[in-house]
Amino acid sequence: MPTDSSPLSLDTIQQAVHGDGAAFRLRARLQPAGGPGDKVFPPTYATGQDGKKHETRYATEVRVIDGERKPSVLLDSVASQANRMELALLEARRRGEIELPVVGVDFEAEFPDLGRITALEAPHRVYDAILRDATLDGEAFRASEVGRRLTDASPADARAMLEYCPTALLFGAWDSTGPRGGMGHKFQRVLVSEVVAVGFAAGTAVGSRMDPLQIAASVRLNVPKGESDDWSVSGKGKHRPSEVNHSNIAPTRNEEAGGVTFEYALHTAVYSLPALRRLRFGSWDATKTEAAHTLLGALGVLAVVLQRRSGYDFRSRCSLIPEAPAQLEQVAADGTITHLELSVDDAVGVYGQAVEAAKKVGVGWAASDIVLQPMPKLVQLIRASREALRAGSPEAEG
Repeated sequence: MPTDSSPLSLDTIQQAVHGDGAAFRLRARLQPAGGPGDKVFPPTYATGQDGKKHETRYATEVRVIDGERKPSVLLDSVASQANRMELALLEARRRGEIELPVVGVDFEAEFPDLGRITALEAPHRVYDAILRDATLDGEAFRASEVGRRLTDASPADARAMLEYCPTALLFGAWDSTGPRGGMGHKFQRVLVSEVVAVGFAAGTAVGSRMDPLQIAASVRLNVPKGESDDWSVSGKGKHRPSEVNHSNIAPTRNEEAGGVTFEYALHTAVYSLPALRRLRFGSWDATKTEAAHTLLGALGVLAVVLQRRSGYDFRSRCSLIPEAPAQLEQVAADGTITHLELSVDDAVGVYGQAVEAAKKVGVGWAASDIVLQPMPKLVQLIRASREALRAGSPEAEG
């Protein structure tokens, strides 16, 4: 299909969002940081959705790419990519590069290691239980004015969500634990991103442990239930030294989660403009609505660019690098593709312009952080959980 090239600008985003734009998208090929053919490790899953054990613990499938059926494996899911983009936005905010409203719970007084957990970090964003079980100015968050407005927010009137947690309008949110339960309002994802390895072959992982003390496996121990640190040597014991992390561990093979090699990895990010245009803002007129859509369009483009700047280091032994510089593409309704020349500085600049343009027509958002305090019961729950973990309680993992 025809292609053109254009610099990224606020006009570009406005015309795409309010004209015939179908999507912004990014497609980039990646290779392992160690070079082509190096092994990487995808995320593992205990069982399939059918509850059965499968040949591999990875999320595998066959995809049709360029007319060929290619065995593919997921390297980073849609949900994980959304989290990475939110963290990239949060980091840019902390650096002072961008303006973005944030709601968060401050745990600093009780748990300095937690600090402040924001809606950009909580699993269910502004509807997460962490925020639900917190207070704003001494009042339960859900009962506060801000909390009530967010509870009432919907795709037909997303003003409160835009004001306090605009990222939820990009990555989706469902108020499933609110007063309406499963009937709570849903915001669909308009920005979807994932990374898959194409043309993969499964590998084998090996492991072993050589004990410098050379503890004999034949020695028996007495280990009180749930008290592995209080073991003692006992001829009548039923436990082996390896159960308290002593003695050698024989070499093992793992063919279910032994990593993969692949032809290339494909990062695909798609920002649906029709889905964005379906968001409404209550009684706002066309001028305000278009400014809000443009602002969200610029925020989505910025999220993609910032996540790419953060890199593709997903987990231990899963670090990827691009084969070449990537281009953002603007796809029109008729299939015309425009390559957008962009950089982080360009995306930050355009986003800043969109923020100022929105403010000029009366579309603003929270000027300062909304800081919540954890309820006593949430503090108690965290303390009890930490005590259980320190004691090695089996219930601590579920």
